[in-house]
Amino acid sequence: MRGTRLSGDTPAEALLRSLGITSPDEIDLEAIAWSIGAKVREMELPSCEARIIGCQDQAIITVRNSGDPRRRRFSIGHELGHWIHHRGRSSICRSSDIGNPEAASQLEKQADRFAADLLMPRYLFVPSVAQLKRPDFESIDELATTFTTSRLATALRCVDIGTWPVVLICHGPSGRRWFKRAANIPDDWFPREDLDPSSPSFPVLFGTVERTRIQSVAASLWFDRRDASRYRITEQSLKARGGTMLTLLTLTDPKMLTQGNR
Repeated sequence: MRGTRLSGDTPAEALLRSLGITSPDEIDLEAIAWSIGAKVREMELPSCEARIIGCQDQAIITVRNSGDPRRRRFSIGHELGHWIHHRGRSSICRSSDIGNPEAASQLEKQADRFAADLLMPRYLFVPSVAQLKRPDFESIDELATTFTTSRLATALRCVDIGTWPVVLICHGPSGRRWFKRAANIPDDWFPREDLDPSSPSFPVLFGTVERTRIQSVAASLWFDRRDASRYRITEQSLKARGGTMLTLLTLTDPKMLTQGNR
């Protein structure tokens, strides 16, 4: 039985419902692509991650046949986003264009949002998050296994959904590269540019530690607000691609979510 589109559904979620998809293991991207006139093929692509070429109501999506299969799935979803939203334009996407929070192009960001909605639709993702004990990378990895998505894409989706009061931060050796926070966190909880040497995460970025356990720390290690030392948060970090580090901060004190609470 095919599902009925709900008023809050995004285009990707509406597409999934129209196909009667009710569990993550039913999200067959090749079949979904075929249903909207796109054929998926894999081949060697030395200069890009994925591309789509379309004519009228038919398209061919080509994705690189090497690398992480979960990233390949996101690349297919990304190109389908171009097909739905940017039909009539050719698209050749480099690795840095797909699933990259630093990407500047609004077209690429829109394609990424479509991919996230397609691979991790809210009507399936939110109930899965609700079953987890706490916000940490172990929970994120569990979700990534369930939805066959990468750790980064899953972590970003957790922030987008807004169930957890979390901030996801990426650091490189020269400092903070990007961050994303849940919508319920006030803007004045703005992460510091630098990484405090006393943070338990410091050996992850500059040493050999692969992953820290989740632990309580002073909020002032991560935020510049003058009253930050009054609060405790939890932090957990792990090594990521390209010599970077991902950190998940959870604002555990409800007072931190109140605007103007200084």
